[in-house]
Amino acid sequence: MKALKKKQSGFTMIEIMVVVVIVAILAAIALPIYLDYVQSSYASEARTVMSNVHNAAKMYYQTKGEWPGDVEQLERAGQLDLDRSTKLKWTFELQLPDRLSATSTEEMQGGAGKVVSFDALTGKFQGYGSPDESQ
Repeated sequence: MKALKKKQSGFTMIEIMVVVVIVAILAAIALPIYLDYVQSSYASEARTVMSNVHNAAKMYYQTKGEWPGDVEQLERAGQLDLDRSTKLKWTFELQLPDRLSATSTEEMQGGAGKVVSFDALTGKFQGYGSPDESQ
């Protein structure tokens, strides 16, 4: 009688290695895109607040005839109301009428020292979370 060969089912080691290599390649492509997306989302809060600060500063200027020196001055004048969580994550510097900048603090998940700037003359944002960021 012939001995019956028992057929084994499953994947060979090479097949498993090919799948692992394909997953690694996909991860290497997707990870940088994901990290850029995360940075952009962290910076979007600062960009939104900077737009609000710029608008409040313009109203302050129309009312008082001078540009505000800092965000607290806008808040005291009733032109702006920032959330406490935003103040903990970002510090804002006004260099009006030309420029505003925001620097992240330790409370921000993306890390401290990240700078987003707004050029009031062109209306464009630069720095952390921007597509053309060079950091």
